[in-house]
Amino acid sequence: MRKWFRSHLLSRDVELQELYELEQGELDLLMAETAEIRSDAENRSRSHGRWCTAGYVLELSRIIDQRRASEKSLDRQ
Repeated sequence: MRKWFRSHLLSRDVELQELYELEQGELDLLMAETAEIRSDAENRSRSHGRWCTAGYVLELSRIIDQRRASEKSLDRQ
């Protein structure tokens, strides 16, 4: 099953597996957008599917971001 998220900040649809390939700036924008959706309680009742998908995208983006940061720190050593 494919999960995708329509990002207004990136002006396109993004599939979960694409997150690994995004440049850091795009990943940052996506994390900001999905965090905003998840923090708004009205979004949950208004569009539950989008709210849930934003959660998947946000969590995976955070994992990727943390992994990149730790890899970068290892490269500096």
